[in-house]
Amino acid sequence: MTALLTDWHGLWDLIEQRAAATPDAPMARDEHGRRLSFAAYRDAAERVAAGLATRGVGEGTPVSWQLPTWISSTVLVGALARLGAVQNPMLPIYREREVGFITRQTGARLLIVPGVWRGVDYPAMAAAAVADRGADAPEILVADHDLPEDDPATLAPPPPGASGPFRAGVRVEAPWRWVFYTSGTTADPKGAKHTDMTVGASAYGMAVALELRPDDRNALVFPFTHIGGIGWLFAGLMAGLEQVLVEAFVPDTAIPVLARADVTIAGAGTFFHLAYLEAQRARPGGRLFPSARAFVGGGAAKPPQLHEQVKAELGGAGVVSGYGLTECPIVTMATPSDPDDKLARTEGRATPGVAIRVVGLDGRERGPGEEGELRVRGPQCFLGYLDAALDAEAFDAEGWFRTGDLGVVDAEGYVAITGRVKDIIIRKGENISAKEVEDLLFGHPKIADAAVIGLPDPASGERACAVVVPTDPSDPPTLPELFGHLREQGLMVQKIPEQLELVDALPRNPAGKVLKHELRARYAGT
Repeated sequence: MTALLTDWHGLWDLIEQRAAATPDAPMARDEHGRRLSFAAYRDAAERVAAGLATRGVGEGTPVSWQLPTWISSTVLVGALARLGAVQNPMLPIYREREVGFITRQTGARLLIVPGVWRGVDYPAMAAAAVADRGADAPEILVADHDLPEDDPATLAPPPPGASGPFRAGVRVEAPWRWVFYTSGTTADPKGAKHTDMTVGASAYGMAVALELRPDDRNALVFPFTHIGGIGWLFAGLMAGLEQVLVEAFVPDTAIPVLARADVTIAGAGTFFHLAYLEAQRARPGGRLFPSARAFVGGGAAKPPQLHEQVKAELGGAGVVSGYGLTECPIVTMATPSDPDDKLARTEGRATPGVAIRVVGLDGRERGPGEEGELRVRGPQCFLGYLDAALDAEAFDAEGWFRTGDLGVVDAEGYVAITGRVKDIIIRKGENISAKEVEDLLFGHPKIADAAVIGLPDPASGERACAVVVPTDPSDPPTLPELFGHLREQGLMVQKIPEQLELVDALPRNPAGKVLKHELRARYAGT
């Protein structure tokens, strides 16, 4: 693997170092044929920084922005880093309620949105979101691929990015420059404070595990405003690779863009991998992505058989997954050289500097192979929530972050996610792991996608309900068929779903996680 850039003091310093090291190398391309080299990226970011400075943006200025996965979005990140602003990327799916809540909590002085994009009038939505703020409302800047520019010579020197250089696996003190909000599987989103160094630590762990190199072309197919998107920007700058940007993942239009770019790293989770498989099966006789080295997973559960299918049909190392949260991204990451059984059933091992504890629901620590809540520490962990009142519940008495995820760490250090603490269905006192049942349902030939939820039941407390997307809508699975399949797989009768609901698609957030709270609300009265 080519050496990564690791001696930098903040994002802007990293941008400058990459532009100096490989100025003419490709940094990004998009579906419309736009391209940018690393030197051109640095220069564009400086011009935009000068333009934003004329609007009062400087060190510590809170700026919220909600742009699609555009090249100009990556330039905006660089410009705000040059100024030392506190930036708050927001998912494009957020609407008036979320945008109003977030901009109020961050104290945003500038709100940057696209014009009309994918049928949504973002300027009108943004104006409505902040209408009740009066003189305290942020300025709204509409940016459709273009951002304000000015003469970089007018800029003051960049503010210091950190008190020391980035060091792999070590927590480096730095001012917080980011607020990322959780992706909406709960009611109100929670704002997590990050620094360039915490985001960089997560990106470094991913870059090392995936053996990223300058000739890689990464498919950036999920929202750039997600912490994973910003993490990929950092990783790309460290490795010197090219990002292939798709502004919205619509398989029929996005996959041909990735194929023409001949991507080597294709993400970014189960939903995307299933789409790649469908496209591959529609064109037998040739590989969809002939140079693909790895199909990166994360953000949502994967059925074990998915790795085998991807490796056999799409090639490369198959599915190479990582695990993390908005608060603590890329806690673990698999590598392309891991054994197939580990790639299929785990999310890899801890990344540099990360420590993981497994704690049972009774509060006692568990050993290798025993299930419990995963609690983590690491250089990529956030500084706390913007609403500090949430911190007490987020961390245990010893300062470990409570992920809320159930998992197992085996004797070799590989981590398998088994569910959520709050995703355990309790039926007549029997604990049912939704993920255990889901993994088995994925093996049924009539099932393309599945989620298992707990619904209130007057007799048993809760009952398990399987929400299924049929492979063939004209021949959907029946409840007796599911019962027979799960019994053949050795599942105890008490864990078999008692209810079956058929849907065209499961509701998911941009990271691919199923929005189970929506499903529970939909079927609670059935």
